[in-house]
Amino acid sequence: LQSRRSWIQANFCKRECVKFLPVSRDHHRCYPVCQVCQSLVRCCCGRLIAEHVGPYSGLLGHGPGPDSTDEEEWYVLRHTSVSPTDAFGLLDFQASTKRTCHAKYVRLSSDTPPELLVQLMLREWHMEMPKLVISVHGGTESFPLSPRVYQAFTTGLITAAESTGAWILTDGINTGVSKYVGDAVKVYGSHDQRKRNVVGITPWGIIENNSDLIGCDVFRHYQALGNPLSKRASLNGMHSHFLLVDDGTMGKSGCQIDLRKRLERHIHFQKINPSKCFLLHVPLVCVVVEGGPAILSVVLEYVRRSSPVPVLVFEGTGRAADLLALIHKQTLDLDIKEDVLLRIQEMFGVERQEASELLNIIMECMEHRELITIFDSESEDLQEADAAILTTSLRGTRASPEEQLNITLAWDRADVAKDNILVYGQQWQAGSLEQTMLDALLMDRVSFVKLLIENGMSMNRFLTISRLEQLYNRHKGSSDHFLRHIIEDARQTRLPAVYRISLIDIGMVIEYLIGGAYRSTYTRKSFRAIPFCNARKSPLTPKTSPSRSHFHRTARPSPQDVKSAPSPEFVCTFNDLFVWAVLKHRQEMAMFLWQHGEQAMARAVVACKLYRAMAEEAKESNMGDSMSEELKKNSLSVLGEKENNFGQLAVDLLDQAFRKNERMAMKLLTWEMKDWSNFTCLQMAVSSRLSLFVAHNCTQMLLTDLWMGRLNMSKNSWFKIIASILMPVAIQMLEFKSQAEMSHVPQPQEALQFGWDPGNPGASEQEGATNTVRNGDEERGSRCLCPWTRKVYDFYTAPVVKFWFHTMAFLVFLMMFSYTVLVRLDEKPNIQECLVITYILTMAAEKAREVWVLEPRKFTKKLKVWFSEYWNINDFMGILLFLVGVSLRWHQETRLASHIVYSLDFIFWSVRLLDLFAVNQHAGPYLTMITKMVNMFYIVVIMAIVLVSFGTSRKSILSPNEDPSWSLLRDVVFQPYWMIFGEVYAGEIDACSKPETCVPGAFLTPFLQAVYLFVQYIIMVNVLIAFFNNVYFDMSSISRKLWKYNRYRYIMTYQEKPWLPPPLILLSHMTLCLSSMLHKHRKASKRGRTGLKLLLAPDDLKKLLEFEEKCVAGYFRDKKESQQGNQINQIRSASLVFVSRAEEMAGVLVEVAEKVSIIQDNMRTLDSHLGQLQDLSALALDTINFLSATDNQQQEVARLGKSQPITCHHEQVTHSSCLQIGESVAPSQAFQSPKHYRSMPPSLLRGLGPGRQRPSLELPPGTSVRPFEVRSKCLLASSKEEEGSFRWSLQHVVTILYLLKYFVLLFCGYDGSLLVIFLFCFLSAMERNNLMRLAHSIPFTPVSLLGGVEVCIYTLEETEAGSSLGDLSSSISTWIQHGRTAVLQPLAHQEVLDGGLRRATKVVCTWAEGDVLKLGSVYVVKAFRPEVVRIWQKVFPISTSLHLCLQEIQQQRAAQKLMQRFNQIKPSSVPYSPRFLDVSLLLWRSDGQWLTVEKNMGGHFRKYNNNTGEEISPSSGLEEAILAFSHWTYEYTNRELLVLDLQGVGAELTDPSMIRVDDKSSSGEMAFGPANLGDDAIQSFVIKHTCNSCCKKLGLSGEVTLMSQVEG
Repeated sequence: LQSRRSWIQANFCKRECVKFLPVSRDHHRCYPVCQVCQSLVRCCCGRLIAEHVGPYSGLLGHGPGPDSTDEEEWYVLRHTSVSPTDAFGLLDFQASTKRTCHAKYVRLSSDTPPELLVQLMLREWHMEMPKLVISVHGGTESFPLSPRVYQAFTTGLITAAESTGAWILTDGINTGVSKYVGDAVKVYGSHDQRKRNVVGITPWGIIENNSDLIGCDVFRHYQALGNPLSKRASLNGMHSHFLLVDDGTMGKSGCQIDLRKRLERHIHFQKINPSKCFLLHVPLVCVVVEGGPAILSVVLEYVRRSSPVPVLVFEGTGRAADLLALIHKQTLDLDIKEDVLLRIQEMFGVERQEASELLNIIMECMEHRELITIFDSESEDLQEADAAILTTSLRGTRASPEEQLNITLAWDRADVAKDNILVYGQQWQAGSLEQTMLDALLMDRVSFVKLLIENGMSMNRFLTISRLEQLYNRHKGSSDHFLRHIIEDARQTRLPAVYRISLIDIGMVIEYLIGGAYRSTYTRKSFRAIPFCNARKSPLTPKTSPSRSHFHRTARPSPQDVKSAPSPEFVCTFNDLFVWAVLKHRQEMAMFLWQHGEQAMARAVVACKLYRAMAEEAKESNMGDSMSEELKKNSLSVLGEKENNFGQLAVDLLDQAFRKNERMAMKLLTWEMKDWSNFTCLQMAVSSRLSLFVAHNCTQMLLTDLWMGRLNMSKNSWFKIIASILMPVAIQMLEFKSQAEMSHVPQPQEALQFGWDPGNPGASEQEGATNTVRNGDEERGSRCLCPWTRKVYDFYTAPVVKFWFHTMAFLVFLMMFSYTVLVRLDEKPNIQECLVITYILTMAAEKAREVWVLEPRKFTKKLKVWFSEYWNINDFMGILLFLVGVSLRWHQETRLASHIVYSLDFIFWSVRLLDLFAVNQHAGPYLTMITKMVNMFYIVVIMAIVLVSFGTSRKSILSPNEDPSWSLLRDVVFQPYWMIFGEVYAGEIDACSKPETCVPGAFLTPFLQAVYLFVQYIIMVNVLIAFFNNVYFDMSSISRKLWKYNRYRYIMTYQEKPWLPPPLILLSHMTLCLSSMLHKHRKASKRGRTGLKLLLAPDDLKKLLEFEEKCVAGYFRDKKESQQGNQINQIRSASLVFVSRAEEMAGVLVEVAEKVSIIQDNMRTLDSHLGQLQDLSALALDTINFLSATDNQQQEVARLGKSQPITCHHEQVTHSSCLQIGESVAPSQAFQSPKHYRSMPPSLLRGLGPGRQRPSLELPPGTSVRPFEVRSKCLLASSKEEEGSFRWSLQHVVTILYLLKYFVLLFCGYDGSLLVIFLFCFLSAMERNNLMRLAHSIPFTPVSLLGGVEVCIYTLEETEAGSSLGDLSSSISTWIQHGRTAVLQPLAHQEVLDGGLRRATKVVCTWAEGDVLKLGSVYVVKAFRPEVVRIWQKVFPISTSLHLCLQEIQQQRAAQKLMQRFNQIKPSSVPYSPRFLDVSLLLWRSDGQWLTVEKNMGGHFRKYNNNTGEEISPSSGLEEAILAFSHWTYEYTNRELLVLDLQGVGAELTDPSMIRVDDKSSSGEMAFGPANLGDDAIQSFVIKHTCNSCCKKLGLSGEVTLMSQVEG
């Protein structure tokens, strides 16, 4: 870090003006430092006197006069000083929340050498050398672009840059074309910082707030939003690097132009990746978008350079770009010239003379018309914008076709090469395409390799040994390091750092990875004998190198290729390139090469084997789990992924071939492949452990045919075979398959030797014999063998017959061996023992033959392959142990030991029976599961550790005086081992139970045994059982597939065995030896042949390969159709979903139409009701006047001071957190004492004066009162009033009740029956009866008057404060000392008003003391949920609900104060004034519950944000003002308070959440209720809040910052 800082400061400088030269010489005569000069007079550098840092040029009043001719002019080099740069580091742009935008910057002098700039970018900023430079020029002011042009420009620019690794050079400001480039990066660019190479070359003096960037290697936050009133510009936040050019001026632009030209010219002459495959200059292209008059000069300068730069003009962007496009498309005659001049004057606002000069510049540009390309985004047949940019850049290089092809190769744009370079008739130099192919392979350009091959690349002249070695020695990442590691393992030696890999090393790697008997072509003697300098690859097949391609007609072979003809000793195909791609871990290239050439199935299986082996090697070598998993994924499908893995490709190709032709598919499995060490596909699949391939139906049918041989039987085969073995005459009764039915099955070696394979007429030719010899052998074989002998031969050579013959002999041997070990051994062996000895010795001879005939040449490899099979190890141990026993039995002293060895050896041969059961399709899967269960090494080791630790401790305690002896080992593990199975030796647990066995410390053994049994018996045994259970369930689903895979080994074992079992097998061995000697004497075969392989004649092989090629083509065709079918199905399903949704919408529209019709009918009904109300209004006025007169007459009787309240018991509703309605109430819950209600109208208090009190309704304790019963008792009590009381007219009463009913219903929003029934209690009995009869005709539902509940309400009062020192208001809120009483009636029909912390209920105020509540109004009562109260009881053990309610009221009052202040100081441009509702404290007297009450809000309830900072997207000015209020509260309170959870109806808000910064010294005190989430909510708000226009009007910053960030 320090070295980088010192290097930048040592090589980059800044410039500062050191001499003040005023811009204007006509100044007022005063002393130089007056206030006027400091504020008005500027230097030529653009700074005022107060901002200038250098000395003055002299007294302004005594300077040279205006007539002086020797005025000094300001120059950068003369009047500026150079000093080390003081501004470089990293910028953090805060304008975008979608991605992290960082940019590196440096302030540098305008005369900085471009070499230093390139070194800075490559070495310090770690940018890669560009393969293309795109210099974007255009307008610097904001200008509009049409959507189509904008889409073409942005997508084309980013696609061209990212696909080629280009650098984009712009002015870097946040206006004009640079802003469009930044928008393109933001929308279409990559999120990878390394791929975003957009360099802004910007003048230092025009940058807004450039002083904030000063600092050495600093991290600065930069706000890209500039001041609209400022003449300076802001940097664009989507650029990745900035070169801030400083020439000492301030507020002036243009100093960057020369530096940008020099930088572009220097990069243009650099090489593309000098360390890579080729050396080419970096192409440079100029892109013009809009622009003013200066852009025309820029274009002229580009096209007139000594090394011209092509220019791409985007037509339709405006001004200069459109003008260039117009003149480029047509010839400029006199009439058009005049029109162009007028257009230039109008477009740029210049005079005619200047317009003529601009036209001359344009005409000079048109002299280089071939370098200017016009891109019209409106044209339908034009290419894409990115292709146009790249094509234009190629046109300007003036390079040869070979160099242009290499440039497109470096870009990895095969489409550009195909459309512009690889065209018909193009002449190519000799060998040029071969070098391009080599470069494409080295750079892993699959598209170019495909393009060259499709266009007839001469691969026969390309594939040489030297080039293959060059491909292997190209180092590229971790895959090459891993390949060198495998070479070291294969060679078993360390490689030097400069070691060059040879093909012999690659051959050793292939043999190391495939293993077994595989021998690579690269390691054979014939290959080693080839002189590499002269060896050339032989031509490929005509299918892979089409002779009709135009490349063959135009490309001339090189002289070297003509001289060096292909070597016949070394034949190479695409297999070499395919193996290279696999070993170099280039999966995409390997997939492409797999599609070309022959033997597709074999190559897929080989790739699967290589990838699997490399994955295991990477895992064992700790090369990283990611590499191992990726290699395994390329080998086989992992977790359902079936794309791009060769194992699945092999299975799919086999399935495709099997569906086309079963017999040909079986031939593909077993034909001998000389290119792959004479292996077969089936052998390689088994070696790769490709179980899906082996378990395929095609493979299993082939294995079945191999197993049965020529026998044609399906039912009771075992019975027929055993009977035929016991009675050979029955063989003639068996049915055999014909030669045609067995043509796809490879025949054993004996059949080929004796001419028994007429189905494969080319076998002898494949072995090197001539056709004459082959035909003679066949004829001789046919003459020597008659049909019955052929049947006998076919019967005994069938693997299934061999299996039963050997099994029967083995069972007989086992019976005799068991007899031998059960009886006494005599001095001389009896007949049974002799037979056993003979059997085992002949078995040993057979095992030796098996080792000898294995394919590996080296004996050590033969042994390694043979011992890789478990049953061979078992047989070897059995034979070896038996030979030891035989050697011991001849001496009397060791005969007993021999008997013991025999007994132990019998175990090995008995276990051998399990292998016989593995052939069965029912027992085989179970044996596979048992094999997996035996693999429990680590669990057994853990159990052994526990056993030995306990056994040793126990033995040492109980027997402290033991002498050294080997029996101690037995004593240590003997009893602890049996304790695992439940034998605890109960009598020996307590050693002190017998005095003779009690030793010091014996009391510890019971404790140790208890711990041991707990760990071993309870824990480890159960772990073992769980392991077995898991293995069982895992293997039960795949055991049959694994059995199918293992079936190949069983069949091959008996296929290669002699048909006679031991001890008669010696006859077969003698026959094989004689046959081998005879053929060796005749020299009929130069090499031995092992394994079951199908040898094909050339014609048959050609047909098989053509069939495989058709299967590959069919596979890709079916895959493409499947993909298209999936897309069609997706479209079809989407259309069905769309149709169903359309039908649903149609149904909804029908319902909406019906509801609209109903609403229209209701509106008509409402109109009629309003007419009735108008008719009754006159009668209402008369009635009111009459009632007023009546009230005056009763004023003396109904005095308020002596009146009494209603004494009827109100039906109390026990209140809980959910405010349930309808429960019974005890008498003690009634009103306790008379109350005087000031709001009670006098007309309703008649007869309640002195001596007129209503009798109280007494209820017995525990009696529940129904609403109707209470109402009836109240009515009966009221019927006992004096007859002299005032009576109303029934007509007036009915009219008033009817009016009250409808007025309340229409204007208050709830049923007005409550007031009607309230008045009902004050009528006489006769009037009530009349009204009850009349009630049936009035449409309302009676509600019980006594359903109301008495509550006590406490409110806050405002008291004026003496002074306010910075407070939000000059008043102080205090609680009233005594609450006021009210009666509330819950509504019958409640809406869902529940929140996260509280539950709400709507109520109606029926009584109110004073003005605490408004009669007839609807209010909302809110109670905290019980779970919330229980949680906060830890904080407030006493009166929890009261404390929570006070906290809620406190935070709403605080928010109300802030809102009042907000409405006072907000500008007039914000017309909305939101407010919070008043909230009061309510005591529900019936159960002492504390609640809050507030006014009900009618309308659409909306939530603007929540207490975690999430907010809605504002769609109106009111919503913006409400959201801005949250931001304002945070800034107004110095980032200590934040109001969130804003919700309400319109401008009326309620239930806010006051968020307060966490105070570490508050000792856990809760502030502003349980909704206060503290710093978490504030941090979430800072991240999620988006400032709107209202925030800007309030002067708030564009981004919200945390308090910790401000302090930091």
